Amino acid sequence: MNAGTAPSGTVAAVWGFFVFSQRTGFVADILIVTDRTDGVTSLAAGLEDGGHRVGIAGFAEARGSSPDPDVLIVDSVKDLSLGRDTCRHARSASSRLRIAAILDPDTLDAIGPDWETDTFLVDGCAGAEALARIRLVLGSPVTESSSVTRVGDLVIDPETYQVRLRGRPLDLTYKEFQLLSFLAQRPGRVYSRSMLLQEVWGYDFFGGTRTVDVHVRRLRSKLGPEHESMIATVRNVGYKIEGPPRARG
Repeated sequence: MNAGTAPSGTVAAVWGFFVFSQRTGFVADILIVTDRTDGVTSLAAGLEDGGHRVGIAGFAEARGSSPDPDVLIVDSVKDLSLGRDTCRHARSASSRLRIAAILDPDTLDAIGPDWETDTFLVDGCAGAEALARIRLVLGSPVTESSSVTRVGDLVIDPETYQVRLRGRPLDLTYKEFQLLSFLAQRPGRVYSRSMLLQEVWGYDFFGGTRTVDVHVRRLRSKLGPEHESMIATVRNVGYKIEGPPRARG
């Protein structure tokens, strides 16, 4: 992709995962979000020269899709508030995404912890400096809450109430989140409807076990056809969540 060319189709189609590179250690998929395409062309070209894959998108395009880059660079030169809000929105969507903000030299005092970025770039910085900062953020460890639950491609974070499936966020209600979290604590264990009703809805809930069936059906729908079987029905007993299949030895 040429540095000044916006991605074709949806931005999400551009991105992949890390692959090894002899030149920088990693080839990273980098998305630059900007409202001044001409102002970041040189930066994009420098990053591509360093071996990375670079895409450029407008703010509206980036927010309207679900890109999965390794590094998000947010151009905040023209609008500090928009830049900060975009960085924070991206961080709330992913704790693993590396985020950098581009700032004008005269507004460096505006950035702080509330931006939730990993680093920043000064507008017009040399390509070598940009590459060095990207190498640093890619090389730093990603911290993840110790309370995060993983079942195959499913990731549940009880601290942020976020659920992701293959990196895609799931829009769950509070009870759906509670039910899925409870099942995921012990993959393979079968829970009766009565037990689920008691543990998730509580002793003082007056509804029947049909409530559990309704919420399981909704969860399966949101998991999608490929993953709905993760929540398995055990006939005449209840439900369990299936872990990833074991490799055959």
